[in-house]
Amino acid sequence: MHHMPEITLASPIEALKKRRSEIVEAALKETGTGFLTAYTQALDEYFRDSFALSKVGPSMRLDKNPYAVVALGGYGRREHCVHSDVDLLLLFEKKIPDQALSLVQEIVYPLWDAGLDVGYATRTIKECIRLGSQDFEVLTSLLDARFVCGASLLYTNLREEFADKVIGRQGAKYLAWLKDTSQGRHERFGDATSLLEPNIKDGQGGLRDYNVMLWMGKVLWNLREPRDLEYMGHLTHNEYMDLGRAVTFIAKVRNHLHHLAGRRNDQLYFEHQRTIAKALDMGGSGNLEGIERFLGELHSHMQAVKLLHQTLFLGLSEKGKEKSRSTASRILEPGIELSRDTVSITSPRYIVEDSKILMRLFWHSAKVGVPLSVESRRLVREFAYLVDDDFRRDEKVVSAFEFVLKSAESRANVLEEMLHTGFLAALVPEIGGIVHRIQYTQYHVYPVDRHSLETVRHLKEFSAQSGGEDSLEAELWAEVSPKKMLLLAGLLHDVGKSIMAPDHAVAGAGMAVRALARMGYSPANVELVEFLVENHLLLIKTATRRDLNDEETSLSCARKVGTINRLKMLYLLTVADSKATGRKAWNDWTALLLRELFFKVSQVMEKGDLASKRTLANVERKKEDALGLADSEADRVLLRVLFPVMSPRYLNGVEAPDMVAHAALYHRLGGKDAVLDVAVSSNPDLRTVTVCAKDRPGLFSKIAGVFTLHNLNVHNARIFTWRNATALDIFSVSRPLDPIFEDETWQRVEKDLQEALAETLCLEKALENKLVESKAKRARTAMKSEWVRLDNETTSFFTIVEVFAYDRMGLLYQITHALFECRLDIWVAQIATNADQIVDVFYVRDFDGQKVDAPDEVAAIITKLEAVLAGKDPG
Repeated sequence: MHHMPEITLASPIEALKKRRSEIVEAALKETGTGFLTAYTQALDEYFRDSFALSKVGPSMRLDKNPYAVVALGGYGRREHCVHSDVDLLLLFEKKIPDQALSLVQEIVYPLWDAGLDVGYATRTIKECIRLGSQDFEVLTSLLDARFVCGASLLYTNLREEFADKVIGRQGAKYLAWLKDTSQGRHERFGDATSLLEPNIKDGQGGLRDYNVMLWMGKVLWNLREPRDLEYMGHLTHNEYMDLGRAVTFIAKVRNHLHHLAGRRNDQLYFEHQRTIAKALDMGGSGNLEGIERFLGELHSHMQAVKLLHQTLFLGLSEKGKEKSRSTASRILEPGIELSRDTVSITSPRYIVEDSKILMRLFWHSAKVGVPLSVESRRLVREFAYLVDDDFRRDEKVVSAFEFVLKSAESRANVLEEMLHTGFLAALVPEIGGIVHRIQYTQYHVYPVDRHSLETVRHLKEFSAQSGGEDSLEAELWAEVSPKKMLLLAGLLHDVGKSIMAPDHAVAGAGMAVRALARMGYSPANVELVEFLVENHLLLIKTATRRDLNDEETSLSCARKVGTINRLKMLYLLTVADSKATGRKAWNDWTALLLRELFFKVSQVMEKGDLASKRTLANVERKKEDALGLADSEADRVLLRVLFPVMSPRYLNGVEAPDMVAHAALYHRLGGKDAVLDVAVSSNPDLRTVTVCAKDRPGLFSKIAGVFTLHNLNVHNARIFTWRNATALDIFSVSRPLDPIFEDETWQRVEKDLQEALAETLCLEKALENKLVESKAKRARTAMKSEWVRLDNETTSFFTIVEVFAYDRMGLLYQITHALFECRLDIWVAQIATNADQIVDVFYVRDFDGQKVDAPDEVAAIITKLEAVLAGKDPG
């Protein structure tokens, strides 16, 4: 007798685990399609199998009190990502039976054990209706309700009562709440289309905005499927297709983000961007260009979601005003009217008859200060192809564009509407290359297109300022001419970033020339903008990377700029550009250096080369002030002894109160190798540390090493050498990690510095573990661009070493130690740390006091420093 083999069926949870693993693996390998649908089906199958095999269900008398399993939230919408919550409703008809808890244990507990985040509720229909009417969060979850298994009639009854008793009565209030909560969420999480580490779910332009569009549609139009947005005429076919592509891409990124983090995580941090770009086959090995391409595509899709979200809300607002008829229409010109607080083209035929009405539409919007209507935005997108060279060089078009550029900010934000409708790139094709262009650094807050508009905004703000910290900018704005060319330079200053050119400023200058010549600007105005674009980094680089106490710096800058009007324009463009880059690019220190350079260069231009008599008079005044500030005759005697040995750079660059403090520090030095003084900076997170030491080769390196040893990050430094071989170095460093024992920390710093100089403390050994951590961080930033340059042209007496790199613990020590090993003595240092970037500049001579200009020596120095940046042993 033959026996049939026993077949063992996998339990629902084991089947789900297996299926989930297969789906995730396929999706991450990019061989699977429809991840969201497949994962939703796998969960549905689990609940259906659990329902069919339930041991608790039969004891609940389903004939008397039926129940249904209903999916809510992202699971209900079939948008369930790898680590999203599984939201569930166990719906009963009349009352919740005692066995409900056992049912939850049977169905939900295995999901928890499998590591899934499950949120559930057990409610009757009556409770759902009551809670949905009272709590809009519950109402939102019920909008996404989807039947999974059980008594389907129960679910149908819920939908009918929900539509009648909740949506019918609370719909208007809910839509107002939905609008308010969206605005609050945008304020909290920011505009995801303008951030380099966006929240791809809750940020503006994220997936939640898409959800809001669907919730609005369900309340207003009884939306059943997303496609109904098109079928019902609320989105055009192209808009719906754009929305579908955008949501698919963002959801794909979110799945990768969840998988990488091993949990629900919707913030796209820098550390994940490289891996996701590579996984999406955009970065090859995760290189910089691929990451920027990935971020550019992501931002373009989030921009699409943002604009369509705004379109639906604006359309709703327009229809509401149309019903109320509270605002009368006003004809602004034939074909353009102001109605319901929007400017609109009344018929497409006006565009066909005269395409230049598109520019006049934006002109009117800027003039009356209200935005375009939804339909007019669509018309602009549809007809932007009509913009050709004849259109661009038309004097009235150019004049209208200049009016928009110069117009004060209003709720219309016309320049941004021109950008988002594609009209700005049609009018100025060079702009098209920077739309959604990303710069992969923590230093830049915005994509390049948004950054350019922010630069224009900051320039226009100068005209409205008077008094306060920006009074200089307001004064200069009133003096420069022509202002329209400065605004155009602000708009075009970064267009060179659209191509992979060695110098985006030079490339951008050529592109700006072509753009403005095409629009019919005079050769003189074109040449002015060319100069501003090509040199828009001149002042900030000079201020932060060159010795401002060296007269050659001001002279060289003055010769390059040429006229005082150009200097003022360049200064204003520099300030606006820096502010638009972000708070990490514009701070008190940067502003101070930039102003100091501006005033020095302007003095050269207005009064000729820096007169030695004037400089000497200024120094003598400082000396007299210092003597007046001294507390005792002994202090005054010491100052008189020290004045002759203080270097000219020191006397020009340091103010009288600091001279008095430094003299006291020198007196305390005595026979020691080094002493230091610490003061709280204007920034509470920084300390000003002044080191007075006996000068020697490698001193700067040892100071930097001791700071690293105590986890103190150097933000900037000024170093001086007196004629009596005394070093007076002033550092701005981060405050110690332990604020309670800060004094003790500084005492240890001074002790370790003295021991390092006395060779009783081996810094290389002491820093060994920290430098290993530095190399590990280097590995994480290996795709970023870093470089070393040597300059023997700028100054007559020094070789300038420039190092651009991504910051990590101990890097300044490693760089300066490598310079010491190259037998170079550091005379001047400009240390700049901006976000994750450092630009360190050193004025050096060899140990014999000579510049380093022999080709083999220059090559050896560059090789050694590049090895440091690469995290290798420089040997």
